[in-house]
Amino acid sequence: MQDSLILEVANIETDVLTGIYSEETGKPQPLRISIEVALAPMDFYTPDCPLTASKNYMDLKFAATEGLPRGVHFKLIESVADHICETLFLQDERVQRVKVKIVKLAISEAGEDIGMTLNRQRRG
Repeated sequence: MQDSLILEVANIETDVLTGIYSEETGKPQPLRISIEVALAPMDFYTPDCPLTASKNYMDLKFAATEGLPRGVHFKLIESVADHICETLFLQDERVQRVKVKIVKLAISEAGEDIGMTLNRQRRG
């Protein structure tokens, strides 16, 4: 089995302009976003390793919140997930893979998670 380093930020709740139906357009919808990022790990992590040996978790949160363009309406939550992936790939060349799970909170009727998961590998 190959070594891997997975950074995770789960259950970020943020409002995003998204949806295809008339009742969805023009107003933000609450989404719950979870992100996993795979980095190539170092051979060994010492107690005094600097942050540069990994990646700041707040970069993941940024990609799902402030990194989303304001005023842009994403018809599909898949487009939101794709934008998050691209943001993370651009932030750090060490990012090998990104997994984004998005749950549309507004359409839940009984607490179920309704949404999607997108997995992207770095291309090229």
